Amino acid sequence: MIRVAQDAGVWTLTLDRPDKANSLTAQMLQDLCDAVDAAVNAKACALILTGEGRVFSAGADLDEARAGLATSHLWEDLSGGIAQAECLTIAALNGTLAGGAFGMALACDLRVCVPGAKFFYPVMKLGFLPQPSDPGRLAALVGPARAKMILMAGARIEAEEARDWGLVDHIVPVEELMPAAHALCADALTARPEHVAAIKRLIP
Repeated sequence: MIRVAQDAGVWTLTLDRPDKANSLTAQMLQDLCDAVDAAVNAKACALILTGEGRVFSAGADLDEARAGLATSHLWEDLSGGIAQAECLTIAALNGTLAGGAFGMALACDLRVCVPGAKFFYPVMKLGFLPQPSDPGRLAALVGPARAKMILMAGARIEAEEARDWGLVDHIVPVEELMPAAHALCADALTARPEHVAAIKRLIP
């Protein structure tokens, strides 16, 4: 349920469970962790995360969440691996981003989404804590008050507002999503992997 593709130094990881709104199981999270590690070890210049269908991810699979997945270390393992990857990382959000799936997108360097995408992280209502690194990364992008609106007030943010807040960087038509993500990788592909890593380390 995770597809991995490689093309000239760009690795693309696709969530492929559209019939379940790309909700994430423990196996999918582990497969994502393994794929990120493989891309890093292969010295990829760029890593793109996207989804199949009209939703990027609804978060945790509900049955597995009730069985303990909501508090699994795998969420933090995945976002940590993405954040520490010494390559350009891009979330190409093909639709709505919800719940625990926020972590992997927040850990990316850049985020591009399609019109109509919505963003919400209903941990207050569901009785869970967010992943440990998510509030800090979210606040760094949108500011503390807006982070609290999402995490504490249950705000559902539309694509245009997400762009205005700094949660996403660009909104592009669905058919242009992957071309736009690949275009953002162009300069990284002309550089040595060590150069990409060196520049990334200079940016907090």
